[in-house]
Amino acid sequence: MKTIVVVGGSKGIGLAIVKEFAEYSNVISISRNKSDFEHPNVTQIEVDVLTDELPTIESVDQLVYCLGSINLKPFNRLKTSDFQLDFDVNVLGAVKTIQHFLPQLKLGINPSVLLFSSVAAKMGMPFHASISIAKAGIEGLVKSLGAEFAPTIRINAIAPTLTDTTLAAHLLRNETAVENMIQRHPLKKFLNTKEVADMAAFLLSDKAASISGQIIEMDCGLVTFKL
Repeated sequence: MKTIVVVGGSKGIGLAIVKEFAEYSNVISISRNKSDFEHPNVTQIEVDVLTDELPTIESVDQLVYCLGSINLKPFNRLKTSDFQLDFDVNVLGAVKTIQHFLPQLKLGINPSVLLFSSVAAKMGMPFHASISIAKAGIEGLVKSLGAEFAPTIRINAIAPTLTDTTLAAHLLRNETAVENMIQRHPLKKFLNTKEVADMAAFLLSDKAASISGQIIEMDCGLVTFKL
């Protein structure tokens, strides 16, 4: 049974990934808050990745870093502290996590790493300056580490559009907002966490053995199509 470490596994996409792997993997979920989800194969560790030391884990085959932020403000209202926090949460937290578990990953079974970008790194959108910079950093990290770790460790990222999570709840605050989001996407939908977890499971699996250094856009056509 492989061991997968999910950082940010207490809610949203991270929790969906924990649930996806719980039946057939040893899952270690690391987050600031404990999840209500319990399973014999899931171990929960309460740690703030940005401020605390990461736990020692004997073996790691797959690593997922799900921490993210949605900090949408006009550029003239963003402080340098906003940019720093988004960069810390999205990029430096991922760097710290990968460096910490790298020795175990190198000894893992077909090891792989999965990070998360955003459609905001590809598509210019108002009020996304801070988060788009951070997610662009993630994409650069994936490309660089994909080359550096080959052929031992694969690393990829998913770049989702809006996903129905508690983090995005303020963007889906009423029926009108939901409908506007649906109509904005060419496929007339946005994402749910199960869809993203399914893609994560594929990219981390041996079925994706030839895929590394890639940013997989789950955009419901937002970035790709102009209709």
